[in-house]
This record gives sequence, structure tokens and C-alpha cells, in this order.
Amino acid sequence: MKNVVSLIVLSIFLSCDDGDLAIDAVDFDSIETPQTCDAVSTSTESVLFKINGDEALILELPSGTFKNEVSTEIIAQEISSTTKLTYRIFTDDVSSDYFCDDVPPISPTVTEEVTAEDGTVFITTTTTDAETFSHLIQLSEISFITSDGSRITDLQISEFGTVTTQL
Repeated sequence: MKNVVSLIVLSIFLSCDDGDLAIDAVDFDSIETPQTCDAVSTSTESVLFKINGDEALILELPSGTFKNEVSTEIIAQEISSTTKLTYRIFTDDVSSDYFCDDVPPISPTVTEEVTAEDGTVFITTTTTDAETFSHLIQLSEISFITSDGSRITDLQISEFGTVTTQL
């Protein structure tokens, strides 16, 4: 009888999940337009985010990244300490209030946060009129490394979305 009980207890401990999250892919292609809390400006840092249920992809660009002029060539920003791309998983669906309120809501909470280690942000600027500029943002060769050392890499060019600035 002791052997049976020991075998049951041992099998319970060996079959339990430790709760680690496995991130297979970061996919925000179905979300076309990034959100922002304030109007995008050429003279301030820009924080853009895309929300997909309980996940968020946050792009931070330094001041001066966007220019109110038509691109003669594509602007490339390498992922660095000033150009950041962060992927977050929350305990529940998240809204823009989480990012835009002066004091973020208590819930949902972040269960996993992964910052991109490598990749490039490409920006192409066009104009629709003399005062409005449209900035197409694309991400290329983005590589995340999770807390358990797993690498998530997307070698394609993925469209992050388009934002506008005004003169």
C-alpha cells in the first residue's frame, strides 16, 4: 500500500505544470492601427502600442524620429536603449487606459514582459497635404529573448502601422 501511495504522490509532483508561460509567436498583424495617448510629435518621444486582448506590443521611439518631410529614403532605427519594443502578457484583457491613465489601473497585471534584443524599425514618410504627414512603421528581424532563454524571432518585415503628424 505504501508503494501505491508513494507512486501516486510522485506522479502528481512530476505531472504538475510549473506555471511558466510559453510564448510561441508575437502576432499583432490583425491590429492595423497603433494607439497612442497623446498626438504623435516630431519633437517628443513617441510611445505607440497595439493591444490584442490580454497582450500588448509597445514601441518607444526617441524624440526626432518622425520628421515632417517626405522621406527620400527609409529611416532605419535599430532596437537599442532608446528605441524599444516590448511585448507584454496580462492577467486579463487590457485597454488603452492601462497606458494612458496618470495612475495605471491595478488590474490587469503583467504576467510576462519581454523586451526585443535585436531588430530594426523602418519608417517611411509621405504626405497627403501640406500640413499632414503619414509615417508607415515596419518592424524587421525582431528578436525577443524570454526569461527562460527561449528566442522568438520574426525575420519578416511586419507592418506595425501608420501614424500621422501635423505641422
